[in-house]
Amino acid sequence: MKSLSVRESHPKQLLTKASGFLTGYSHTLNPYVGCSFACSYCYVRQMPVQLFQEEEWGDWVTIKRDIAQLLEKEIRRAKKHGPVTIFMSSSTDPYQPIEHREQVTRSLLEAMVREQPDFLFIQTRGALVTRDMDLLKRLGNRVRVSMTIETDSDDIRKQFAPQAPPIKGRIKALQRLKEGGIPTQATIAPLLPSSKAFPEQLADVVDRVCIDDFFMGDGSGGKRTEKLKMSAIYTELGLEKWYERDTIWKVKRRFLNYFSEDQLFISKEGFLP
Repeated sequence: MKSLSVRESHPKQLLTKASGFLTGYSHTLNPYVGCSFACSYCYVRQMPVQLFQEEEWGDWVTIKRDIAQLLEKEIRRAKKHGPVTIFMSSSTDPYQPIEHREQVTRSLLEAMVREQPDFLFIQTRGALVTRDMDLLKRLGNRVRVSMTIETDSDDIRKQFAPQAPPIKGRIKALQRLKEGGIPTQATIAPLLPSSKAFPEQLADVVDRVCIDDFFMGDGSGGKRTEKLKMSAIYTELGLEKWYERDTIWKVKRRFLNYFSEDQLFISKEGFLP
């Protein structure tokens, strides 16, 4: 594994007004810049934050320093203009490995316990989120943890995201969160090849599931994904049928055997506050 290049920044602003795919939120919040999970399909690879970097996506991370008090001030100020609904995170994972040591995300949660937003949506694939259950419980129904589980096959996961956490660990994390009374969601995004048993594995773990694919979820109708040459990986693995626009509806039908219609969400609707 390559060594990680770690940088630091001291931003003067944390909250960014939400737009595009995340319209419905007032703001997005990213504790870090960059992400060492380095998923091959990550749409951020095709965004300016990476395109102007000399290092490869996944080889660098920037830590945002001393930002908890700044966040409190920004939430307090934003509340004067209406409800504050936050999506964390839109271009990084708040529970990537460096969070073990740096605890930037935890410091932000502590700030949000003190100055609570109207709603916080946490999107992650890191089981480390369970470390912060004490803070999440204090946010009550103002928070939802959405755990990315693209497939039930670790072999498939390794083909697309070898540095991302194992699938079983993520499912166990969801189970712990549910047992702790924390609102949760399993997010199959982007939809990767899975077995017919996948829905059953999630049936007792979460009350809601969001399914998203490359075509709806990359923010450009699939164009960013095409540039990342995802279709070539599917072809190499002999899984071309999984890289079709109607696959998402076939998978949804599988999930309807274990979840009701009002428990299943497609693409953007599953991320809304």
